[in-house]
Amino acid sequence: MTAQALKLDTRAVLRLSGADTRIFLQGLVTNDVMKAAGRQAVYAALLTPQGKFMYDMIIAAEGDDLLLDVEATRKDDLLRRLMMYKLRADVTITDEPSLSVWAMWEATGTDGVLIDDPRDARLGARLIADKAPSADKLPAEKYEAKRLSLGVPDSSRDMAVEKYFWLETDAERLNGVSFTKGCFIGQELTARMKHRTALKKKLVAVTAADGTLESGQTITTEDGKSAGEIRTTNGAYAIAYFRLEFIDASLNAEGVPVQLA
Repeated sequence: MTAQALKLDTRAVLRLSGADTRIFLQGLVTNDVMKAAGRQAVYAALLTPQGKFMYDMIIAAEGDDLLLDVEATRKDDLLRRLMMYKLRADVTITDEPSLSVWAMWEATGTDGVLIDDPRDARLGARLIADKAPSADKLPAEKYEAKRLSLGVPDSSRDMAVEKYFWLETDAERLNGVSFTKGCFIGQELTARMKHRTALKKKLVAVTAADGTLESGQTITTEDGKSAGEIRTTNGAYAIAYFRLEFIDASLNAEGVPVQLA
């Protein structure tokens, strides 16, 4: 199969460099930063102290530096927050406007930093580079349909900032949290949710049996109970924030029958 690439204009890149880079980030985010090496990237988030989502990121290694693939519209806010935590650590945090992020299927021989998507291998690879790779165009609709069918959220488009607990985003299934690496911001409540309570809500992939879905639609049961809300969509595919007590119910989104993928 020929390589295909899609420039992800909603993503941006921050660079962390300096002797304390990994130790600094390790104490902040939800996953084990030490595992970023070669094509292996790390999916992680920076949470509130209460364990709720603030920023997510895909972390890639480039030599001794770390590159953070982050949400473009919230990049400056994340940069400011990281600077607030930096204190005296030997870490330099810089914006990298010359670098772009590409989703790649069947990636071969590219310049830049090529990593496997750490959330789900079926999404292919990601490339961080300063120029377009030599590849055919990957249609955005095709990539979005794949992402949604796999239940992979797209930052704040799907995850409500400071409202969803990290485990409610399905982060554990998507390799977005380590329960063995040690402390991070929000770690105590995240661990408590993992070990002492059962999730009542989380993001799930849903599909329409017939018809299309729209962001903001309410999912209801046959007897009219509210079961969830549609987040992002692509035709018949969507991600929804869903009440797990209704997992076996007959569901519809404002009249369109839906089922969990």
